[in-house]
Amino acid sequence: MAEADSGQDRTEEATPRRRQQAQEKGQVPRSRELTTTVLLLGGTAGLMMLSSYMIEGLSALFREGLALDRQMIFLEDAGLLQLGRLTGAAALVLAPLCALLFLLAAAMPVALGGWSFSAESLAPKLSKLDPIKGLGRLFGPRGLMELLKALAKFLLVGSVGALVLWWELDQLLALSGLPLEQALAQTAWLAGYTLLGVSAATALVAAVDVPFQLWQHNKQLRMTRQEVRDEFKETEGRPEVKARIRQLQAEMAQRRMMEAVPEADVVVTNPSHYAVALKYESQRGAPRVLAKGKDLVARAIRDRAAAAGVPRIELPPLARALYAHTRVNEEIPPPLYLAVAQVLAYVYRLRSARTLGTAWPTAPGSVPVPDDLDPGPDAA
Repeated sequence: MAEADSGQDRTEEATPRRRQQAQEKGQVPRSRELTTTVLLLGGTAGLMMLSSYMIEGLSALFREGLALDRQMIFLEDAGLLQLGRLTGAAALVLAPLCALLFLLAAAMPVALGGWSFSAESLAPKLSKLDPIKGLGRLFGPRGLMELLKALAKFLLVGSVGALVLWWELDQLLALSGLPLEQALAQTAWLAGYTLLGVSAATALVAAVDVPFQLWQHNKQLRMTRQEVRDEFKETEGRPEVKARIRQLQAEMAQRRMMEAVPEADVVVTNPSHYAVALKYESQRGAPRVLAKGKDLVARAIRDRAAAAGVPRIELPPLARALYAHTRVNEEIPPPLYLAVAQVLAYVYRLRSARTLGTAWPTAPGSVPVPDDLDPGPDAA
């Protein structure tokens, strides 16, 4: 088992973030054996499907290549001109097969490890030029594994190829007695069958190599427990930083809340433990809570309301219910509509008395608060 630099075992599976970082660095699983197998199979299929087209085109090139017009014989660069023209014609004949192989070669790496292009992997590294490290990689466990794989692949593919050629020996010897076009067609089919046999052998190698590459890639990405914890802290944030952020957010929210107290219609108190500032706007529906607080925050709300001339009324059950069942900047719950309506009615009569100089209204001594909404004096 691989050891981390800190001495801890890499026992943890790689996290999604670790895998993403590895992919950004170009560290993705790749299997050359899979690519080789698919290229051989694709090339064999293409050769068999395009054999008639390619044979006709190549036969025409042979005939044209061995014949020159009488006028071209007297030209000094006749040979170069003929070579250039035949080369272009041969490229057109081979273009479909080459295009197929190019597409397969580009698609196979994406099929196993996904598309990955990293400039970091292309950057030169001086550590790669270290001869001691190079010898270590060459004669180390990984180099030994690659050597054994190469020998096994050579023996397997060579044995299958020799067996296929031995099986087709009579047909190969009979090619010399066939006409040119028939011999070319037969050669194409024999080459196709030979490549098919070799591809089957490389498919066995790829069937072993692909799981091995995936296992090795996952092993290289494994993490220690400390690395997992550090990554979690970096991703989710350190606890002390998160606590500080929450504290700052709470302070900002409280500051905004206190700034809204002067806009309230009334402040309901407990009288000292709770304070809830309410405002009613007919166009918005039910009354809503502008601010609420307990103990020191309640005292700050009372002081701010007194400085702004906002009426205050002491109704402990209603204050407790409002504090327990409402949120700042949200409407009060329907069961408290009647109680709050009586409070607002008193506030409106108080405003009229101040404006008109009439008799001062009497504050309500109690309002109907449902028992299930009042947490009781013990909650204070």
